[in-house]
Amino acid sequence: METICVFFLDMEAWCTRRICGTVFWRYNGSHTCTRATISQDHSKLDSITIAEAIKPLVEADPSLKVKSVIAEVQSKFNYTVSYRKAWLAKQRAVEKIFGGWEASFEALSIWFEAMCHKDPSAVVHFETMPAYQGDELVGDIQVLHRVFWSYYPCIRAFRHCKPIVQVDGTHLYGKYKGCLLVAVSQDGNNNIVPIAFAIVEGETSDAWHFFLSNLRQHVVTWDGVGLISDRHESINAAVERSNGAWSPPRAFHMFCIRHIKSNFLRKFKALYLQKLVVNIGYSRTVREYEVRYQQLRERGEAYTNWLNRIPREQYALAFDGGYRWGHMTTNLVECINSVLKGYSRTVREYEVRYQQLRERGEAYTNWLNRIPREQLNELFTRRAEAEARINAGHVFSEVVTSKLHANQLASGNIQMDQVRRVYRARFRLLGNPTTWPAYNGPRFVPNPYLRRVSKGRPRMTRFLNEMDMRMLRRPRRCTLCGAEGHSRSRCRQSAGTNADGAQ
Repeated sequence: METICVFFLDMEAWCTRRICGTVFWRYNGSHTCTRATISQDHSKLDSITIAEAIKPLVEADPSLKVKSVIAEVQSKFNYTVSYRKAWLAKQRAVEKIFGGWEASFEALSIWFEAMCHKDPSAVVHFETMPAYQGDELVGDIQVLHRVFWSYYPCIRAFRHCKPIVQVDGTHLYGKYKGCLLVAVSQDGNNNIVPIAFAIVEGETSDAWHFFLSNLRQHVVTWDGVGLISDRHESINAAVERSNGAWSPPRAFHMFCIRHIKSNFLRKFKALYLQKLVVNIGYSRTVREYEVRYQQLRERGEAYTNWLNRIPREQYALAFDGGYRWGHMTTNLVECINSVLKGYSRTVREYEVRYQQLRERGEAYTNWLNRIPREQLNELFTRRAEAEARINAGHVFSEVVTSKLHANQLASGNIQMDQVRRVYRARFRLLGNPTTWPAYNGPRFVPNPYLRRVSKGRPRMTRFLNEMDMRMLRRPRRCTLCGAEGHSRSRCRQSAGTNADGAQ
């Protein structure tokens, strides 16, 4: 009755209209029932609005998880958005703060130009394609096809590392497709040292040939180096096209035992034999290899016939000649790929970080500017050397457990003096972009044929295999009827029960 009384007491704010015998009411007064939150059925809370709301969070942490975005929207608007809308909102916020994909491609040439200006010993090699607007050639624009680069501290560091290189590629997940190729090595104290990078169109034979050729020409310049990779056909083809640069006696190409195990499981579906295949690869003596090889042959000659297609020196530790240095997998480069995959820093972000510190007080940036960049690099170098001295006792332990060959011990790459030399070269910081030289070269644009046409969150394009057993899930099973392929909410029996109940 209270609501009705209020309604009749405020009749001046209401007006009526009769149409075809029906009375319509319209309220002309001011609303007093406003809410600070949005109702659950609100459809105007789009990704643009959410992007503005979460912009400070993304600016402070570009690696913000989507779940955190959903929680932030829930706390501000009392509304639970979908995962897709939250993901789109984060992408919009990142683009507003750090720039879009096209702007990043255009800034890439400027960034490399500044890097080579600060450090002329750095290596950068571009491959571009002509750009067309319709049928006309555009002179001042080039389509970025491939780029290889290596920093001089990485080039110099490899001279004092173990003569071992691991290479692998990881897909780029974003608006444009592509692959990031990485090469890493290891110092005498078992620290991972990245030595070269490349952005290519995909893991093709031409792309790997481009990467391995530049790697051999600019970074890995001496002979007797071990190269470890997976058994991708494009890598094998690139090695064969290298004119002996990655073949014996200049280099020794070997395979990751984990990928061999994956190929074996894909071929035979024999899970109970995977450990035996791995143990064959890890055999350190010829006698140990023969015993395990015979055990696999007793299970079936088809298994050993398949294994015989791979040269023993490319997967077995007993026949590698010592060029593996005890490394049976590509775990080192896989670790770097996992780090780079979660790293989303850009050139624009450097400016934003510096500006954030300056907004909190110019005294902070003024104090930071008083420290020479060389001293900062020296502090990091001393810290690395101190960590190397602390862990020096593990070097001898690695020698004993890996049973390294005499020629490896004589090389001196595991001595502490060599470990220190790995980190003596200093990175030259680029500084403020206003101090960079003027760029007069062509403007780079992404390849339009590599653009992802699908909207929404990028789907995983990598095929799962036996190496991803944790990611492989069983088919969905209905808890109502017990059949596979659907859930309880989509079960036909559930629909029939509801229909009967409604009757």
